[in-house]
Amino acid sequence: MTLRQSTFTTLWAWAFSLLAVVCLLGYGYYLQYVEYLDPCPLCITQRLFYMLIGGVSVIALLSYRFPRVQRWLAVPFMLSAIGGIATAGRQVWLQHLPEDEVPECGLGLQYWLENEPFFNTVALLFKGDGNCAEVQWTFLTLSIGEWSLAWFVGFFLLGAVLLFRKRQPS
Repeated sequence: MTLRQSTFTTLWAWAFSLLAVVCLLGYGYYLQYVEYLDPCPLCITQRLFYMLIGGVSVIALLSYRFPRVQRWLAVPFMLSAIGGIATAGRQVWLQHLPEDEVPECGLGLQYWLENEPFFNTVALLFKGDGNCAEVQWTFLTLSIGEWSLAWFVGFFLLGAVLLFRKRQPS
């Protein structure tokens, strides 16, 4: 069986997104468990959006015989990227606030999970706190939040290409 050129290209796009997510999450867990950089609530929320993007990518790779399914999988892919853009954008915004305007650090995620209702905890995860404003790591002058924002924008653009590209005739 031969794959059409557009199907082959689409498969590479989904495979790239899955590989990128695995690498990004892997490095995040490396920073957490080897370098002992504790993730802030916004970092944890961004990880969830990366997992959603990876999950959609896996489903798309498994459904390569159904181009319409792959096209429509771009929608939850893009929605996950938008969620990531919102949370990474909030983190970048917090990191660039003047010190006197940074919100106070909260009690921590474990406390929230044990003592707050579920939806309050989810709201707090998206809001972040003073811990999210700390820049503990940089690469090429960009913080984790800034790199994450760039990756989420890239994923959104990839999803838009996958959704709106013209279909090749059979």
